[in-house]
Amino acid sequence: MGDVLARALWERYEPVHDLVYFAPEARRAADEVGLRGFWMGYFALRAAPLGPVAAPVVTSCFYVFHPDRVARALPDAWRYAAPDEVLAARQRAMDAALTRVLGPDAVTGWRMTEAADLAWRAATAADTAGRVLGAANQALDRPKEPHVRLWQALTTLREHRGDGHVAVLVAQGLGPVAAMVLKAAAGESDAALLREGRKWDLPAWRAAEAGLRERGWLGEDGTLTAAGAAVHADVEARTDAAAERPWTALGRDGTTRLAALLEPLARAVLDSGLIPSGNPVGLTGDLWASSPAVAAPAGVTDTGTGEGTE
Repeated sequence: MGDVLARALWERYEPVHDLVYFAPEARRAADEVGLRGFWMGYFALRAAPLGPVAAPVVTSCFYVFHPDRVARALPDAWRYAAPDEVLAARQRAMDAALTRVLGPDAVTGWRMTEAADLAWRAATAADTAGRVLGAANQALDRPKEPHVRLWQALTTLREHRGDGHVAVLVAQGLGPVAAMVLKAAAGESDAALLREGRKWDLPAWRAAEAGLRERGWLGEDGTLTAAGAAVHADVEARTDAAAERPWTALGRDGTTRLAALLEPLARAVLDSGLIPSGNPVGLTGDLWASSPAVAAPAGVTDTGTGEGTE
């Protein structure tokens, strides 16, 4: 049951976390501290919990980016803004973005405080041995504002899950490009967006496709074979299983309550149109279809984010 809860919570917290990539407030905050361009902002905002690390460390942790994409941003970003300055800018950006997208009533209401405290408990319980990004985010101070605290807790949980996902990919022998080809072939993301955004050239992409065909996982038409679909399902199931610990620690009642509290927030983000179709993180139109068993606990019945949420 823990893996089902892990999948359900990911589907509900990922959209909220993803504001840091897609909300204009994040780009504005990066610009204000002197970072130059979208990608420098992206890598600095996400990597800042690690400290002033060099490009190879981030390339390893983030897994799917071409080293050149990372090297264009790091370590140069730290000459313009120290990691502590970037972390402060990240918090300011999420404060502004969440307030705008969810509304001032939602970010100051008691349900936001309850969600933040539940998420913080789960994030504190996350097992971070061997999970560098999860551990770095878990070590950050607890923000005072409930909505910023919620975002940071969800980010810790998201990076904890991502670290586990990378471990599963490595164990399966799926390198960075092959992992993206598999993801695109499964219909989770747009192949061109993945390849261009992560800066891999077409020959590297074609080589990864050829490797998956040799393994019998990819058909000539670019779709997954039955064996490939089974591998993809296994990767996702193992990722879910590796992400169980925070939800086991929080307990089913606390986890299902958090899921219910997060759902209207996630819907508000998705309805805002900020997260593009075919996005690299795999948020599809079938959100929550894979985990309908998570029922709202008593006392959580509406789905609004404005009036009536307090």
